[in-house]
Amino acid sequence: MEVLKEEGVDTIFGFPGGVIIDINDELDKTDIRYVLVRHEQAAVHAADGYARAKGKVGVCLVTSGPGATNTVTGIASAYMDSIPVVVFTGQVPTALIGNDAFQEVDIVGITRPCTKHNYLVKDPEKLAETVREAFHLARSGRPGPVLVDLPKDVSQSKINFKMPPPPKIKSYCPHTEPHKQQLERAIKLILKAKKPVIFAGGGVILSGAYKELTKFAKKLNIPVTASLMGLGGFPGTDRLWLGMIGMHGTYRANMSTGACDLLLGIGVRFDDRVTGKIDTFAQNAKIIHIDIDPTSIQKNVPITIPIVGDCKIALKKLNKLIEKVDLQESLKSRPNWLKQIEEWKSTTPLAYEQKDVIKPQFVVEKLYELTKGKAIITTEVGQNQMWAAQYYHFDQPNHFITSGGLGCMGFGFPAAIGAQLACPKKTVIDIAGDGSIQMNIQELIVAVSNKLPVKVAILNNRYLGMVRQWQQLFYGKRYAATDIEAAPDFVKVAEAYGAVGLRATRPEEVEETIKKALATPKTVIMDFVVEREECVYPMVPAGKAITEMLLA
Repeated sequence: MEVLKEEGVDTIFGFPGGVIIDINDELDKTDIRYVLVRHEQAAVHAADGYARAKGKVGVCLVTSGPGATNTVTGIASAYMDSIPVVVFTGQVPTALIGNDAFQEVDIVGITRPCTKHNYLVKDPEKLAETVREAFHLARSGRPGPVLVDLPKDVSQSKINFKMPPPPKIKSYCPHTEPHKQQLERAIKLILKAKKPVIFAGGGVILSGAYKELTKFAKKLNIPVTASLMGLGGFPGTDRLWLGMIGMHGTYRANMSTGACDLLLGIGVRFDDRVTGKIDTFAQNAKIIHIDIDPTSIQKNVPITIPIVGDCKIALKKLNKLIEKVDLQESLKSRPNWLKQIEEWKSTTPLAYEQKDVIKPQFVVEKLYELTKGKAIITTEVGQNQMWAAQYYHFDQPNHFITSGGLGCMGFGFPAAIGAQLACPKKTVIDIAGDGSIQMNIQELIVAVSNKLPVKVAILNNRYLGMVRQWQQLFYGKRYAATDIEAAPDFVKVAEAYGAVGLRATRPEEVEETIKKALATPKTVIMDFVVEREECVYPMVPAGKAITEMLLA
């Protein structure tokens, strides 16, 4: 408890069990807030949402066996999105480890592929320094989840406690300072470019480089696109904003990337949902890649100038370098490039047609309009996630919270609970699908019992929508295992848990429903009965270049 307080922990998400009963008993004596979830997967998602909204390490505590294994999906999601979370799991006494004891699993072995690091603490004397190391590893370098497995006899032991100093790990030295000569090479290449594009990723947000990126892009008049995880890393209403890139990216973002002569990737992984067919990705461009993780550079696409370092530090130094340069010559070609982009935007914008049945895009646009773009938006995974990314415009970092790399259904609602606890004065909205929301709907009681005014907007099409879209487009409309017409009444479900349930079935009801939800200081579920067979466009089919989009 003393180490947790030293590390600044004020909230823990968890579920109790026999082997951690002593830890829960001690926790109850502190002023650390303990949030009792109803499923351990939700504990990690809530800690993940808390970490992203608050900008600090999220923490959860669960018991051994099934308690520990239930966290694996949440840990994997945090790992793929580089989110700093420390997960404490209970374990059977050390003498029973390996004996198939009751509720014993090798959680260290199970989570080794999806944690930044993990520990099995066998010596009580090393417990305090291990916990400090766990927090140091989770938040430093490329952030990520760290697991600490606590045998029951270790947590029951007594020692003469002394607070260990901040950890120094000889084998772990993240390289945060970018190489000066590489930065100078990058600037020369950027100044020569006629059609540059900046591609921002989650690393921009994790490093707190929002202001530095905005300053750099505006100074050089370079358009900016972003991955799903990078949304909010650059103002979504700025004239230089291209929208999201990739499989469901905007036409102008994908076309700009295909036509650019220089691509500056900052804090990105160049994953397959962004690149499409690899050998056609930005094939006319030289690529500069800035990332704190050297293993991410040259991993998926060939790089012209690699720069290993923290995004914020690198951008600060790039901004200093351009202060010493006459930009007049390099900016001459920019108006023609921006004119071409504006033409792509005006001729092929994001579009839908609102008639008699509620369109899901219309709901998201109304949410944006009525919250003035200032809400923290979490999402489930699927069509709801993509429409949120396309139609809610993020001007600030840490306001879009989604499971990007793992694409984990059931993420959004517990993440919204974590975000609301982290930012009690903010409006927090989970944009959900009727399939995803049911995966962790039991957490409604957590929101209600903690008096959290989380809002859930269900885009209810009675399908597992994203898979159904693929079936519509590529499988002859054979909707195998995706029709979920047999669904609960979400208004009654909300009321059963003590929340407020609202429903809109016609377009003219959407605005009033949202206004009523926002004015209600309680947990609210909004059930929007939307067009059943609406698709997310643009869409890049599997195996195609990102410039080969299916359009609405």
